[in-house]
Amino acid sequence: MNEQRDLSLNAVRAFLQVARDNSVTRASKTLGITQSSVSRHIAVLEEYFGAKLLDRRGRRSQLTDFGRLFADSVAEPLDTILFTAKRMRRNGSKDANRLVVRTSLATFAYTVLIPNLREFSREMGGVTVDVISTLSAPASTDSFDVLLTRDLMLTEPADRWDIYDEQLVCVGAPDCVAGRGLKALRTTPVIAVTSRPDILPTWLRGLDLKTSDITSGARYDHHYLALPAVTTGQSLLVTPNIIVAELIKQGLLEVLPGSRAPSGMQYRAYAIDRSSNLDVAHAFCRWLTRLCRKMTEEDAGPK
Repeated sequence: MNEQRDLSLNAVRAFLQVARDNSVTRASKTLGITQSSVSRHIAVLEEYFGAKLLDRRGRRSQLTDFGRLFADSVAEPLDTILFTAKRMRRNGSKDANRLVVRTSLATFAYTVLIPNLREFSREMGGVTVDVISTLSAPASTDSFDVLLTRDLMLTEPADRWDIYDEQLVCVGAPDCVAGRGLKALRTTPVIAVTSRPDILPTWLRGLDLKTSDITSGARYDHHYLALPAVTTGQSLLVTPNIIVAELIKQGLLEVLPGSRAPSGMQYRAYAIDRSSNLDVAHAFCRWLTRLCRKMTEEDAGPK
């Protein structure tokens, strides 16, 4: 009986390729099988579900609502299964187990990426991730698999993931922030981060404030230098929310009520086409996107 038949992963893979290519013909070429084989796989799935997955219009195949729901649900898990099988088939090759991530976001790497890499490595069966921090623009001769950036331009072919729309917040130690609103800015010094001179002006505009509305504090080159100062002292820091999310969760920092504002900047991850480990690079970008989304959703905080 149909309800007792196991679902065919080959049929699912064929269907997902048709969904990506919008064509049985192109999908058959990508998979290296005949068009009739692809059509037979689709028919097997439609019989299994008792529902149409595709509407065929000439040479194009369009997903039905049911087909789109199924494709969205299984595409990423199947990619992970195929990647894991391929990696294990290489008998633990050193190259297959290594990824090089280049980033211009040193503090993001320090506070968000690196503390969570163990989770990614575990998901991928022990992949080692090398992290390189640099502000220089990448060249096509540079050796890396993934570029993680907010402001660097990439001139070579790559797949892009938009991982975080930057939100700015003003934070301080709990005893410095508790029970205070934006009026605290007039009496409590605000640390300046010289590597991001855009942050304070952007944040002030977002809250309709002027420079004269804040008290200037100490200057630090980078956010990762300013974080220990703000967690232990009587000062405030305007910073991207995501890099202090864990410190807020731990109770080491608190958001000044009413201090959230978008910066208009976007963090992006690029999986470089020339990467020798493109499957790993894609898996990393998908994982990092999920991580940032989770951290953003967990830290709703005061608006």
